[in-house]
Amino acid sequence: MKHDLKAMIMAAGVGSRLDPLTQLVPKPLVPIANKPVMDILLEYLAKIGVRSVISNTHYLADKIIERYSNNSFGINFNYIKEDTLSGTAGGLKKCQYFFDEDEDFIVLSGDGVSNVDLLRGLQVHKNSNAIATIGIKQIPKNEVSHFGVVVTDSDGFITEFQEKPAVQDAKSNYINTGIYIFNYKIFEYIPEDTFCDFAKNVFPQLLHEKQINTFEISEYWSDIGTLAQYQQSVQDLFNKHYTFNHAPIVKTPTGAYISASVLPMSVKFIGNSTLGSGCVIGKNVTLENCILWNNVTIADNTTLKNCVIASNSTIRRDISSQIVGANTEISGETVNL
Repeated sequence: MKHDLKAMIMAAGVGSRLDPLTQLVPKPLVPIANKPVMDILLEYLAKIGVRSVISNTHYLADKIIERYSNNSFGINFNYIKEDTLSGTAGGLKKCQYFFDEDEDFIVLSGDGVSNVDLLRGLQVHKNSNAIATIGIKQIPKNEVSHFGVVVTDSDGFITEFQEKPAVQDAKSNYINTGIYIFNYKIFEYIPEDTFCDFAKNVFPQLLHEKQINTFEISEYWSDIGTLAQYQQSVQDLFNKHYTFNHAPIVKTPTGAYISASVLPMSVKFIGNSTLGSGCVIGKNVTLENCILWNNVTIADNTTLKNCVIASNSTIRRDISSQIVGANTEISGETVNL
């Protein structure tokens, strides 16, 4: 495998569907088991031999730049700042200078988690001589209306895209995961200084020229694009559907947890929960399937169920199925921001 393989992580989006969690944190820095998703991606890229990564940034860009400009992953991190969003393909076009002519490279979304075998995908791509190769995933037919569906021929080349089709109209149950491998020639299909989207503006021409290949992802794949998907991705980690380097899972008689904070013996866990660093958990607290970010305070004798609590928040009463933004205090019957 080429020793100076390069990749792009798309990291410009606002992440509005994760609001209020993304009010102060860009989506790529949302943590799973106390590790930002983009950390997980960079660790994996380094593991397969990627040494140079570029990101297009926009929303809360400085937080991404500050975290990765000097990193411990062995990755040379580069970035561009987009003043206005230019679309998935438009963002890549602005990074064209970073890539080498005649070479292949990887493009990933900054909100995806997967144990995909990218080296196998690269090999499939090279063998096909296609300009683009897309990682596709088979899903239950009744879920296709939430995704971009792809239809392929017997050689694995895409013949048609269907964007979020009704179940009865779907011609396939394979979806586009947003994991791309491109040859440098992709830039010939993306205009300069124009809002440009892969699905709407670039892929139709490549489709016409039969230049989009696929590789099937049999491994785990998910994204944290919505609050429900984010919570499910954390549960999937505990259920060993995928893995990455994280603190140990501690099992209790009634549940399990991953914690970067010291906890009192009286905490009861039901289901699976994660706790960030600097958390202060009171006596006789019950946590059921909760995600606590850093420096969260939970009062004595409090029960939280199916909640996500962003950093520096304080919870003084029982709550259930709530998503609490950063720097929030929930006390009595009122929410004070």
